[in-house]
Amino acid sequence: MTRRFRILTALLPALALAACAAGPDYARPNAPSASSGPFLSAGGPAISQAPVEADWWRLYRDPVLDRLIADALAANTDIRVAVARLERARAGLRGAKADRLPQTDVGAGATYGRLPESQRAPGAQRQDWSIDTGLSVAYEVDLFGRVSRGIEAARADEGAAAADADAVRVAVVADTTRAYADAASGAARIAVARQIVDLIDRSLDLTRRRHEAGLANQLDLSRIATLREQRAADIPDLEAGRQAALFRLATLTGRTPADLPPVATVRSVGLEVTQPIPVGDGAALLARRPDVRAAERRLAGDTARIGVATSDLYPHISLGASLGSTGPNLGDLFGGGPLRWLLGPLISWAFPNQEPARAKIAAATADSHGSLAAFDGTVLRALEETETALTFYAKALDRRTALMAARDQAEIAARIIRAQQREGQVDSLQWLDAERTSAEAEAELAAQDARIADAQVDLFKALGGGWS
Repeated sequence: MTRRFRILTALLPALALAACAAGPDYARPNAPSASSGPFLSAGGPAISQAPVEADWWRLYRDPVLDRLIADALAANTDIRVAVARLERARAGLRGAKADRLPQTDVGAGATYGRLPESQRAPGAQRQDWSIDTGLSVAYEVDLFGRVSRGIEAARADEGAAAADADAVRVAVVADTTRAYADAASGAARIAVARQIVDLIDRSLDLTRRRHEAGLANQLDLSRIATLREQRAADIPDLEAGRQAALFRLATLTGRTPADLPPVATVRSVGLEVTQPIPVGDGAALLARRPDVRAAERRLAGDTARIGVATSDLYPHISLGASLGSTGPNLGDLFGGGPLRWLLGPLISWAFPNQEPARAKIAAATADSHGSLAAFDGTVLRALEETETALTFYAKALDRRTALMAARDQAEIAARIIRAQQREGQVDSLQWLDAERTSAEAEAELAAQDARIADAQVDLFKALGGGWS
């Protein structure tokens, strides 16, 4: 038996173990089977089972909103932070992949000194320069998968960071749309509030003339004036809310409040989707939601780290080589005399005390169990948020229908009372109550339009967004 054959025979057990990397192989967990079908709350004409639209905000058909969202995706500070974290994860992956390559080190040094007489070589000077250069190469033989599992974990970390960045984009797009919708709805509610005040002003003027003619008393005039001031007092709060929405919009798009383009402040009608909102199904939701994808990638990374920890139970084998030379000057470094070289394997093995390695395996296993629980919880929350958003949106539309009917009836009653009041057929309390009811119905309908826009954004956000 030759020496080469004996070495190969000794390596066969290690090669057999190397056929499968240490630690468990990752398998994506299955979502609950009931989650793959249509949503429970996806009925009604306002909802479509079609796949979710890419760039969903374009359903509003508002070019100003399109430009603002493009600005937010390009300049938002939260997105920039998320992208920086993604770049860091990619750098970690490059570092992990570099472990597959030989590690090299080049060194050089120069010293000047004096040797004791007993250490001086014959013919050499006791006091002289000494120049040393060297090149070392080391390559880890990944028999037990430490390097490959490390790359697998780093790749999963990169996927989680990418999904986290997508989640930030979803949130920023939703918040930008919400801020723009709040500003537009605020302008619409301010317009309604001012119309109500104008209407009461006309009634106040009529009552004042009737008072001057002796047909109404001072109490009637004071009551209508009180109603007028109560409705006028609503306007400053609405204006403050609209300004806050515009300031928030500026921050989301990476601007100071003073830098927000004037075109963003022009819209005075609330956002509206004129077609059924496409929502897809549960299977598409779980494949699309960034938080679900991030949780799945973290589970994959923690599973791979079990293999990294498990590889410490086995020997680490590296092949090393070094080449160097030492001499008193540069010309002497490359001669045959001072040249030195070394070549050979290096084996390190934490044995027999392997308790630290087993503790790391237990910790990594516990991390994977926690990541699995987090994944399951993220799936359940995604389904809950979507079903809840669908329900609130449908009920908001139902409430708006009821409020429209109430507003129409209140306006009819107010017109009748106004006509009767001009003819002196009703007292001022009846007329005042009719005006108050009509004003409240109109203001509540405008507020409900704002709630519907907010519910739409909540639904789009729950669906996971998307952009082409």
